[in-house]
Amino acid sequence: MSGSRAAAEETAGSRQLLQMEVNEYKENQNLSSASLRSVQNTILEKTVRVSLVPFSLCNYKPGQLKLPKYLLEKNSNNEVACKKYKTETEKTCTRISTSKMEATTSSKAESTLQKSSVDVHIENNQRQHKSSSDTAILGVDMESSQDGDSDGDITSGPDGFSGLSPYERKRLKNISENANFFASLQLSESAARLREMIEKRPPPESKRKKPKKKENETGCRRSMRLLNVDPPEVSLPATPTMPTLVAEENPLLPPGPLEMTPKNRDDNSELFKEFLQTWAEVSKTSSKNIEKELSSIEIYKANLRGMAISEDTVYKLTKGAILSMAFHPSEIKTLVAAGARSGEVGLWDLTHQPKEDGIYVFQPHRGAVSCLHFSPANPAHILSLSYDGTLRCGDFSRAVFEEVYRNEESSLSSFDFLAENASTLVVGHWDGSMSLVDRRTPGTSSEKLINSSMSKIRTVHVHPVHRQYFITAGLSDIHIYDVRRLNPMGSQPLTSLTEHRKSIASAYFSPLTGNRIVTTCADCKLRIYDSSSVSSEIPLITTIRYNTITGRWLTRFQAVWDPKQEDCIIIGSMAHPRQVEVFHETGRRVHSFLNGEHLMSVCSINAMHPTQYILAGGNSSGKIHVFMN
Repeated sequence: MSGSRAAAEETAGSRQLLQMEVNEYKENQNLSSASLRSVQNTILEKTVRVSLVPFSLCNYKPGQLKLPKYLLEKNSNNEVACKKYKTETEKTCTRISTSKMEATTSSKAESTLQKSSVDVHIENNQRQHKSSSDTAILGVDMESSQDGDSDGDITSGPDGFSGLSPYERKRLKNISENANFFASLQLSESAARLREMIEKRPPPESKRKKPKKKENETGCRRSMRLLNVDPPEVSLPATPTMPTLVAEENPLLPPGPLEMTPKNRDDNSELFKEFLQTWAEVSKTSSKNIEKELSSIEIYKANLRGMAISEDTVYKLTKGAILSMAFHPSEIKTLVAAGARSGEVGLWDLTHQPKEDGIYVFQPHRGAVSCLHFSPANPAHILSLSYDGTLRCGDFSRAVFEEVYRNEESSLSSFDFLAENASTLVVGHWDGSMSLVDRRTPGTSSEKLINSSMSKIRTVHVHPVHRQYFITAGLSDIHIYDVRRLNPMGSQPLTSLTEHRKSIASAYFSPLTGNRIVTTCADCKLRIYDSSSVSSEIPLITTIRYNTITGRWLTRFQAVWDPKQEDCIIIGSMAHPRQVEVFHETGRRVHSFLNGEHLMSVCSINAMHPTQYILAGGNSSGKIHVFMN
């Protein structure tokens, strides 16, 4: 009991001495931080606890290291050992600080510093193992290995690196080995030698040396056909020269008269001969009687309601889209004519049954037939104008198509009669020019070719009373000209209609007096003007909002006057069900022709019989729909 009690007292005393050492160290040393660390070393099967005093080398100066007072005062016999330890510690600090300075100046100093620090630890450990008296000077407390008080201790490794963990020891060893390995490779010297070799290397030869051909060696074979060389014995036959043919999209028909031959039947058939004989029986209806028979709007609406369509009055007359239509003014026969995009002109006798026997199709043009009129002077004549630059007159009494006007340099768009006897005509061109044609003069040339200020001319229409005036509808403007003031070098219009903002499709005078003008524009508006005084400004009296957008594949709408009722216009419709509408000049809708069973397409081009209540509408596939009593 006395022995254990003495050991406990000795342990408590040693701990008090350690606490005094720490306090005195903090007072005497100018260091940035201070801590107490214990390292356990096993000596002679006993656990030795060594109290190490950490210090910083950042601000270390030689001769500044001091030992605790209790080590100097505890045992005077150990003064020599303390001085010896102090001297060795100062030497170690000096070596470490010197190695740190060298590490900042050279990249190779890192391995040196690590090696020096390792040497310092080895020397310290060796000294600790050599002398037990030196460890006792630092406050060694011998304890039994069975106490178990080893918190925060780090066991030294077998390689002698005391105070470092196994990971740090392995890391320092790898760094030193890698540095030695890369230094042994001498990479910088090898790179310098390789760079000198690349710079001194001669450039490769640009051309490959061709092997010399032997004199007796035969060359590669070549085709005599590709070289255009005749064989040595047999000569090649002469190649016949073929005439070069220039293919045209729509070659013009030969100039001069063309024989009237129907495409859909034999020209020697009895039906066609009977058809030609009927033209001698038809008579012209005088326009003077029409003016006396004008009816009121109520009677006109009642007559329109009595018109109907049936299966017998619907027929596909032409192959292409219909661009123009006209009714023969005869009251004996109901004849309707249609001009197609394919250059065909179709005639349909509605009074003939069955209806297939009353259909006749001719090909007087190669281009689209955009304008078609029956002659007001001779009922057996029908005049047609085409994009191919030709204007022909079909004479059914002689079964021939005569050529009235021909212009191969410009495409034609529209025409109208300047005289009531149909002897003179005004022709509009797609390039904006106009031609005056006199049928009484020989040849197929024009009397005058007038250049206008318009870029295009779509329609031409002559005033029904004052026939020296005519109106032209262009791309975005409408002009009224006087034939007496036309100049071939350039003519100015009498007046212009400038309210249109988009492309114009047509412009027509009213059929009897010419006191009204109706225009169709792509801005979805129908405009009606008061043209009672042509020489002065023409005012706008009515604007009808209407869908005039037909798209790419449908023929454009053209509003036309009813020749029997001067104050009403007729136009096709995009509405469903498909229909043809009639409007009054005031803008009121008068009537709509519709039939869901027989009218199922858009009728872009429409025409009204001049004396009877018969309406014909043509669509973009060549089909004609007829409404009649």
